[in-house]
Amino acid sequence: MNKFGLPSILIAVVLLLVAVIAEAQQPAKIPRVGILFMGGRDQPHLEAFKQGLRDLGYSEGKNINLEYRYAQGKYDRLLDLAQEFVHEKVDVIVTTSSFSAQAARKATKTIPIVITSGNPVQQGLAESFAKPGGNVTGLSVLLPELSGKRVELLKEAFPKINRVATLWSSLSSEAVLGVKETREAARGLSVPLYSMEVQTATDLDKAFANLPKAKVNALLVVLSPLATLNSKKIVDLALKFRLPGMFPTRQFAEEGGLMAYGPLMGDLYRRAATYVDKILKGAKPADLPVEQPMKFEFIVNLNAAKQIGLTIPPNVLVRADRVIK
Repeated sequence: MNKFGLPSILIAVVLLLVAVIAEAQQPAKIPRVGILFMGGRDQPHLEAFKQGLRDLGYSEGKNINLEYRYAQGKYDRLLDLAQEFVHEKVDVIVTTSSFSAQAARKATKTIPIVITSGNPVQQGLAESFAKPGGNVTGLSVLLPELSGKRVELLKEAFPKINRVATLWSSLSSEAVLGVKETREAARGLSVPLYSMEVQTATDLDKAFANLPKAKVNALLVVLSPLATLNSKKIVDLALKFRLPGMFPTRQFAEEGGLMAYGPLMGDLYRRAATYVDKILKGAKPADLPVEQPMKFEFIVNLNAAKQIGLTIPPNVLVRADRVIK
């Protein structure tokens, strides 16, 4: 008993209830997700990621906050931007290129990182696809069979091609792997390749200017951040030199490229939202397997075909998931 005549146990219960009620009245902490972009504010797949979050019950500004950082194509800005997220103590970092993933990993070994790019195992970001083992997980955009499929479709559409220019960036680990797989696929189909190695956007004009001398009659672009950031320029150069082009994602075809075959990028970004959700609910990136693409699309742009004076064979056209007219 105390001076009020109340048992000590009753006082303890009352104090506990007061504490519980006070805690319940505190506003819930809204999770913060930082998204690190290699490019600028024009992000074609961001809406797919946001839709994925909405499908899981998140509403931006209400029960989740999204913070955006844009490197504007400047690789040397990525680490500083990633460190901003670390300083601000975001709950998850989402990256959209292999370069931004590596910068984020360099900035933090503890904040979970969800990727939508490259091959995290090959890049040293994860121990394996099944067991990443660190703070990086998410989705890879690479599959060995994609390179073979692109060469196959290009050869089927234009059986008479005898030398294909392969545009790739030696700065990108996924492009280095991609061009290796492309060479192996081309060798199997007896398609000679001409290497167009570029490192910066300024290399593109010179590389294309050398093509007439190289006597190529088709173009295949290997996926890389450099190619994606300069997709419209690459497409325009291909049309200028009247080259039938095979591109790695829908973005290129929508900007005027002749054909594109690759993963459905919107699906990857929607699935990235599920990783964010699992992590916010307590899952550890080390235990979340890295997924590979599940949905693919083949797109043909008939406007581009008309512009360079080519006809897409019916047997190829019928395989297209989408035809741009």
